[in-house]
Amino acid sequence: MMEMIYPLSKMLKNRELSAVELCESYIKKIEAENKKLNAYTSYTFEKARKNAAFADSVLRTGKGGVLCGIPLALKDNICTQGDLTTCASKALESYRPCYSAAVWERLEREGAVLLGKTNMDEFAMGSTGETGIYPPAKNPNDITRIAGGSSSGSAAAVSAGLSVYSLGSDTGGSVRQPAAMCGAVGLKPTYGAVSRYGLIAHASSLDTIGVIASSVRDAALVFDSISGRDLRDMTSCDVNYNTASALGKADVKNMTIGFSEQFINGAEKTVIDSVKAALSFFEKSGAEIIEIKMPDLEQLLAVYYIIACAEASSNLGRYDGIRYGHRASDCESAEELIIKSRSEGFGSEVKRRILLGTYVLSSGYYDEYYKKACAVREKLKEDFDSIFNTCNFVLTPTSPSVARPLGTEVTSPVENYLSDILTVPVNIAGLPAISLPVKGEGALPAGLQLIGKRFGESELMSAAYFFEQNCLLSLSGGEYSV
Repeated sequence: MMEMIYPLSKMLKNRELSAVELCESYIKKIEAENKKLNAYTSYTFEKARKNAAFADSVLRTGKGGVLCGIPLALKDNICTQGDLTTCASKALESYRPCYSAAVWERLEREGAVLLGKTNMDEFAMGSTGETGIYPPAKNPNDITRIAGGSSSGSAAAVSAGLSVYSLGSDTGGSVRQPAAMCGAVGLKPTYGAVSRYGLIAHASSLDTIGVIASSVRDAALVFDSISGRDLRDMTSCDVNYNTASALGKADVKNMTIGFSEQFINGAEKTVIDSVKAALSFFEKSGAEIIEIKMPDLEQLLAVYYIIACAEASSNLGRYDGIRYGHRASDCESAEELIIKSRSEGFGSEVKRRILLGTYVLSSGYYDEYYKKACAVREKLKEDFDSIFNTCNFVLTPTSPSVARPLGTEVTSPVENYLSDILTVPVNIAGLPAISLPVKGEGALPAGLQLIGKRFGESELMSAAYFFEQNCLLSLSGGEYSV
């Protein structure tokens, strides 16, 4: 994949192409190809045309930033006023918010063009894109395979050229994992770097809005635009980023990269080969590779699901058919209304997580599970602080495997959850991470994950850019050249 935003922005500013023309070309492609890929759940074409006309009016004055007139897509859990925002759930199948998310407000002011909402796992709960009410998004590299989850449609749209870039939410890897499986760049920012206002909550202490794009520079340009303090989200932080200008300034010869063999235990051979090739590339470029000691990853996966399910059970309590969400009919009491509304409105994966979350928060089990999980979380943050005292970044695969076939039966939900084992530590600790496409199996890509220090996006993305620009990867041949 290649940079898209700068070349298109240059054409728009030079008036070689109008924003309306660019918008219509994407609309035409979506209408032709989305039925095959299921990347979008709903379109906002009329809004897109108005956005594009506004962008052209700004560009004619000689003003407008780099994102002015550039088409994008939003995951179907990011609110935009008046547009369907369903979370791929029957509970919200007709929901049209009366307000917009902070990220869309910022992009809209810059003249961005919104094409529609993208497919996802229901309420962002899943790793395959198959738990929602819509037909699952398909991987553009092989339409018999999953696109990953939960931001499946966002990754598929970018990979297939149905959007220049997209935004998704990352609670435990939901931006990075589908980006890896579809061959795109996926950025999960530091928790608090981007406002969550207008993001329909899954697990509030873990949720982060991230970027899926065709290149590191594209991801950096979007991240710079959406990051920063928002008074409506008290967890957002007042940090001014200019990551795009830092690209190309990575001093690899003074860089130390942490790695652990446990990251590749149980991974597919093609994933292991790509990770080792990447380590070799960095080492040949002058970086030092050191072995780091990480906590047990399966223990961290358990910690993640305890915290995420506990917070999900609390956040989804509002969908009761009275205050919010799908309302069942023919009920004779308030209790029956709540039970039927939730039973009809939620799918099996959401119900499973609500039940688990309610259990770990219940009397007698709170101390045994949730309190211990929170203690391990604090210990993990301390462990990462120690790790980053000895290295600049940590390198892992994004996922242990490439995209599996759609509809694959698994023996238990835990088998699905294991696909997140390398991404969840980042969310537990609130760190930034980026997934870069590398060779997988045949036409199917895999992902390489770089994890950075808290609010260290500039350094992280500069290192990722160095890898992207200097380590040439043929997905068909799988050869790296320095």
